[in-house]
Amino acid sequence: MHPVALAFAAFLTAAIGTLGGLGGAILLVPVLVLSGMEAKYAAPLGLVSVAAGSLAAAPHQLTARVVNHRLGVATEIVASSAALVGALISGLIGQSFLAVVLGVVALVAAIAGGRRKGIRNLPDASLSAADVGERSGTLAGVYPLGDEYVPYRATRVPVGLLGMAAAGLISGLSGVGGGWIKTPTTSEVMHVPVKVAAATSTFTVGVTAAVGLLVYESQGRIVVSDAALVAAAGLVGGTVGVRLQHLLPPPLVRRGLSVILAVIGVLLIVRR
Repeated sequence: MHPVALAFAAFLTAAIGTLGGLGGAILLVPVLVLSGMEAKYAAPLGLVSVAAGSLAAAPHQLTARVVNHRLGVATEIVASSAALVGALISGLIGQSFLAVVLGVVALVAAIAGGRRKGIRNLPDASLSAADVGERSGTLAGVYPLGDEYVPYRATRVPVGLLGMAAAGLISGLSGVGGGWIKTPTTSEVMHVPVKVAAATSTFTVGVTAAVGLLVYESQGRIVVSDAALVAAAGLVGGTVGVRLQHLLPPPLVRRGLSVILAVIGVLLIVRR
């Protein structure tokens, strides 16, 4: 792919992916494969995009105090271990099969993004700004929502960790990142508010990507010039996407993104 086209694709997919809360790699990797790039080289670029998007979003999310670090560490240990396994297996899988995997992943992501729910937990009038943050020794906390404050506590942690393992495995295998699995799992399975779930997943998914990238590098699958281009464009795109989140309704963005993912998924499977 021409460098200008690659940079534009990385920027656009990072902006859209961050805006929709699914991550840019879920769009970038299928687009690269459809453009003619081999899946084994597209996957590392997807993880570079994931890491760049995570870095771009982190300052805003930390300032907003919506990241739960304890929850992130607990889930990331499982996700990173699974990502290592997925990256090792990916080097043994043929291109046609990887294309099908990417297609299925895109279709599942389309369904997950389209069906994701909004706010589950209700504000508590007795709480104040002093209560915002994590609860020591627990996977609970309080986050600000406008002028109100919402308490939450992670539940069904063992089941949630299984979802994180699946996210890590798919991230390492296909390079699409695991945010589209981690966020719904944290929100719908563990009952953490979607705003905290998305922020925590975005904050930690870069670690999952880094684990996969170490394996890809050892396999000689990373083109440094392309990776640098994707990283730079992904940082800019992720920053733009985070700022646009305040202007567009998240449900509308996720539905639009789901339609795009569904089309890409079908094309990947049909054209394998």
